[in-house]
Amino acid sequence: MISLLVLFLPLSTSLPLLGWVESPGYPRGYPNEAKLEWKRCAPPGHTLYLTFTHLDLEESDECKQDAVEISSDERKLSSISGCLMLSFHSDYSNTQRHSGFRAFYTVQDVDECADPDNACNQFCGNYIGGYRCSCWPGYYLEKDDHTCTVNCSVDLSGSVRGTVSSPGRPGPYPQYALCSHTLAVEDDLQLVLEFTGEFDVQEGQGGQCIDSVMIKTPTHQFGPFCGNVPPPSPLLTRSHQVEILFSSDGDGTNSGFLLSYKTTAKTCPSEVTPNSRVNPQKPQYRQGEEVTVTCDLGHSSSSNDQEYRSVCQSTGIWSPVFPCQTVDCGIPDIPEDELLQLSGPSNGTLYQAQVRFECNSTKYYTLEPNDPYICDAQGDWRSKSGQTTLPKCVPVCGKTENEIVSSRIYGGKRAKPGDIPWQLWLFSLKGGAVLIDDRWAVTAAHVVEKDEGRQLRIYGGMVIRQGARERHNMEVLGQSPEEVRKAFPRLAVLESEKIILHPAYEKGSKDVRVNYDNDIALIKLKSRAKLGPTLLPVCLPEKKGGSMEGRVGTVSGWGRTEENAASSMLLYADIIGYSQKKCSEVPKNPGQDKAMIYTGNMFCAGGEGKDSCQGDSGGPFVVPPLGVGSGPHRLYGIVSWGPVCKDKGYYTKVENYVDWIKETMAKEEREKSEIE
Repeated sequence: MISLLVLFLPLSTSLPLLGWVESPGYPRGYPNEAKLEWKRCAPPGHTLYLTFTHLDLEESDECKQDAVEISSDERKLSSISGCLMLSFHSDYSNTQRHSGFRAFYTVQDVDECADPDNACNQFCGNYIGGYRCSCWPGYYLEKDDHTCTVNCSVDLSGSVRGTVSSPGRPGPYPQYALCSHTLAVEDDLQLVLEFTGEFDVQEGQGGQCIDSVMIKTPTHQFGPFCGNVPPPSPLLTRSHQVEILFSSDGDGTNSGFLLSYKTTAKTCPSEVTPNSRVNPQKPQYRQGEEVTVTCDLGHSSSSNDQEYRSVCQSTGIWSPVFPCQTVDCGIPDIPEDELLQLSGPSNGTLYQAQVRFECNSTKYYTLEPNDPYICDAQGDWRSKSGQTTLPKCVPVCGKTENEIVSSRIYGGKRAKPGDIPWQLWLFSLKGGAVLIDDRWAVTAAHVVEKDEGRQLRIYGGMVIRQGARERHNMEVLGQSPEEVRKAFPRLAVLESEKIILHPAYEKGSKDVRVNYDNDIALIKLKSRAKLGPTLLPVCLPEKKGGSMEGRVGTVSGWGRTEENAASSMLLYADIIGYSQKKCSEVPKNPGQDKAMIYTGNMFCAGGEGKDSCQGDSGGPFVVPPLGVGSGPHRLYGIVSWGPVCKDKGYYTKVENYVDWIKETMAKEEREKSEIE
């Protein structure tokens, strides 16, 4: 006999509770090509039993010929859920008689309470077609109709003294307890709690609370507490409203807690607001007491004062209270025209946060100072060296990217692009200048003394005005900057914004000039020069080095050559500084009665057949000479004047003017910042 036990969901409650199902022709034998479909469903909370009392079917491989198949919800019996379906079929080749099958079915009630997963945590009662959960005395059933919770919530508002305990005290507290005791008194009082007697609340591994006691006020939470060590007592809640919460799970036999409560006048806490300190310092303060609140370093109050006075109120609250907020330096404000940028990720902008900077181009600029900047207590980004102004991207000076072979402009050699990247040409004045910064150039004052009020066109990176094409090239160079850039894409087209003559320089008169003292001028560029291999600044002298006698340097320019004509090529020559005696031997120029004046702001230099000449004025004399030494090239002289172009020229001694140059540049930058 085969017996099947099947549990179903309801489809109909009007079906018979028992009956038979059998194959066609039973028991005489089923015919060929017979078919039978049968289906029954159990009502809610019931089980359908199907028992085979007889089974005689033709045998075949995998029951392909005659077979009875049982399924639930159109699935195989091995995965039954829902209604039971029975299907029988036979084929055409019934060579001998088989009687078929017969089965008996019954529908019976299910005992859900016998299932340990029925979710009733206390009592389970079974009835025909279902079950119901119920609770012990003193408990009530939660909305889920399965969980029993002890009824232990009490409103004690108005009571100024008493006790609160876990339910069942002094015996074990019940399972699944969720208790709430509410206390409320006058708002000028505070509730004081004290745990007394044995404290025994179930605790899990690692100190995690399984059951717990928690105390809540409108502004604070104490706990959760558990274990065998009572919370610190007495507990000043600083509130006239308190809720005592107790919860337990379904396990354990712990005895719980007992606490007493009373009231006292409210006191103010020792802290007025976070991130601050008070004076005088006390554990607590009574009504009317006054303190001075001082924000901690790196914090400031919303009153914009570093400190203020606050008074303890009868409600236990300080007034006034201005929060001490962490100083925020904000994102560093980098001007758009600066080459500066933040380097890598930062750790925020609040007090003691740190940022680093870098230059857009590390090849042509160095960062000064190259320090991290830290957000200080005043809200400023400050470098480790104490600087609050942003670092500067200072152009790399005195370097060339070419390898130059030193040689023995008058008597000079032709320069290739990039040999003398600081050499500039003043287009309309046919004179030279020297780039000393990406915003500044220097030249001889006598070259620009008549052009203080107008804008100059300045070219950098130029070394050649090719022979027969020179006139054409000159015409193109005189066109608009856009046309020049189009015709000569490698040429740097610069424009002046301001010309500043040295204040002690005396402009020349109609008479023949005899005095070139202080022959130096600064040219402020209208926009930042784009540095590259053919346009780089030269360095200024580090400090006064005394006599130039015997010092070898390189002079360069497009001035007259031995052929007595301006050079179409940028030429350079190495010359040597002469002694004071030789420099003071100044002959009269042809056609003038007075000798030229030689001062300590000048030096002279030259060599056999090597000299600067007309058209070279304003150009550089750099030390060390090109191709010699590893140190940066520094501007020691500016071509100024000379009696004849042969072997001796006079130069403005730049080291005497380094302070004036730096001060003037700094002043202009300050004025620009103030305007912006």
